[in-house]
Amino acid sequence: MTAGAADTALADQPLLDQALWQRFRAAEGGAAFTGAWLALQCRFTEGALAGVLVLGEPDIGPFHPAATWPDAAAVSPLLSAAAEAAMRQRQGVALPGGGEVCVAAPILLAGRLCGVCAIALPARAAAAAAMRQLQWGAGWVEALLRREQMAAESGQLDRATNAFDLLGVVQEHAEAGASATALATELARRFDADPVCIGFRQGGHCRVAAISNAAFFGDRMTLVRDVGSAMDEALDQQAVILFPPRPEWEYRVTRAHAERAAAQQAGAILTLPLRHQGQAFGAIQLERPAGQGFTPDEVELLDAVASLVGPVLAEKRANDRLLPVKVVESLTTQARRLLGPGYFGRKLATLGVVLLVLLFSLLRGEYAITSPAVLEGRIQRSMVAPFAGYIAAEHVRAGEVVAEGQLLARLDDQDLRLERVRLVTQRQQRITEYDRALAARQRAEASIARSQIDQAEAQLAMVEEQLARTRLVAPIAGMVVRGNLSQRVGGAVERGEELFQIAPLDVYRVILEVDEGDIRDIAVGQRGLLVLASLPDAPQPYVVDRITPIAEQKEGRNFFRVEGELAAPGDRIRPSMVGVGRTSVGEALLAKIWTRRLLDWLRLAAWRWAP
Repeated sequence: MTAGAADTALADQPLLDQALWQRFRAAEGGAAFTGAWLALQCRFTEGALAGVLVLGEPDIGPFHPAATWPDAAAVSPLLSAAAEAAMRQRQGVALPGGGEVCVAAPILLAGRLCGVCAIALPARAAAAAAMRQLQWGAGWVEALLRREQMAAESGQLDRATNAFDLLGVVQEHAEAGASATALATELARRFDADPVCIGFRQGGHCRVAAISNAAFFGDRMTLVRDVGSAMDEALDQQAVILFPPRPEWEYRVTRAHAERAAAQQAGAILTLPLRHQGQAFGAIQLERPAGQGFTPDEVELLDAVASLVGPVLAEKRANDRLLPVKVVESLTTQARRLLGPGYFGRKLATLGVVLLVLLFSLLRGEYAITSPAVLEGRIQRSMVAPFAGYIAAEHVRAGEVVAEGQLLARLDDQDLRLERVRLVTQRQQRITEYDRALAARQRAEASIARSQIDQAEAQLAMVEEQLARTRLVAPIAGMVVRGNLSQRVGGAVERGEELFQIAPLDVYRVILEVDEGDIRDIAVGQRGLLVLASLPDAPQPYVVDRITPIAEQKEGRNFFRVEGELAAPGDRIRPSMVGVGRTSVGEALLAKIWTRRLLDWLRLAAWRWAP
């Protein structure tokens, strides 16, 4: 190179740098920014041969070249290998080979890998200086990424705000029709669209349910028919349809939309499906006049609105249905799940229930009626107070076994003894008067005295009888099942008051308290088993021998008293033991045995409430 050529090259370098800086400052983002930045980095790196900037979704990818210098053909395999090593190690690397060295520095944003920049240098170049230049310059790319991230987050926030505002409009009304009308009117106001229609699928076709700024639209049948056809087109394809479509959009059938646009001379028509639980059940359609269209941001926002309000409108429509319709649809859904694919657990449970019903409907089992029971002696004797008096002594208590004639208690006899002394003295006095009258041959006085003697002897005999009855003795051998006078010694008793009750130990009867709902199945002669609370391991057989026809009440329930004879009482059985009796009625279907109480309750309720 001549001296003149060298001077010209040096003079051109400031002009090139100035052009690159101007291009860098004018770039708003994307390829223009990254291309200018990479060119500046290579200009500031002494001896740079080639460079590449790779960017992608942070930590996810895919990562693609965002800019190359001087062109894509200059990117050598060594440069690509250096970029991949830096991304893999997440730190700067220098990779020599083939007469050159490649330096690469990862671009990290908040600890997340966003890309890498790599530059190829001659082998003799200073790799450390080039690495520092890359690390310093990476701040510009990080600023670009942060700016793009903030813009994306701001757009997402705006979309979320608008979507939730429109959701609030839907929630203000209880009925689906009113909610759809309010939503259509609000969409028309916010997005400068007219008309905005909302339709729901019924019977395989989409029918318009609401039109913006119109409470009634019966006279606009052509509009309703055309809008429904366009909505069907979107629902059949399960996709958002924009007419006229954008070049970058996937192909979609838009015949109905084209006819609608031609009929109404519309500039753009946007139809968005409403989905609930993965199924499209309706659509929102917005129309703008000629010369106006829908931007990608508006389409994205409206799609978010449709996704958000779709489940709410579906729930409102479900709540607006009549109760019989809800019942039929619920039964249809359950039948579809039961007979269709999937829901294996439900099918297995239903099969189990059906088998149990069949089992209970065909198999027979023992039908027995259980009821509370208590043991009583078949013969029970009561000891009552023979006259009003006071208790002098008590010799036995309830639960003790006594022999026939054994002393149970004594009544106070002090007054009777004094009365006997008085009567004995009075009789002796009358005898003396009688003897004196006989000696004096006074027959009238003798006759009177004789009558008084007989009267005194009769009274004395009565007192002697009362003295004998102050000793209360057991009339039979057995157990004292009732009576405890230990706390009443010295206390008064009334004539006829029960003091003791004695039952024999060899003859018993079972008293069953059968519920009034089961008494119809009880009959004399039926057999059963009695399990006592104190002897649960020794069931006692019994036979029903008497049914009391009068109901009794205790503890809030009505029952009938049924008596049974204990067949073979053991030595450990005692009166007043309680337990549970199980009376065998016979064999019956298991379904009847298990559901008899429920069926009785239903019959009673039906009779009570039937007109």
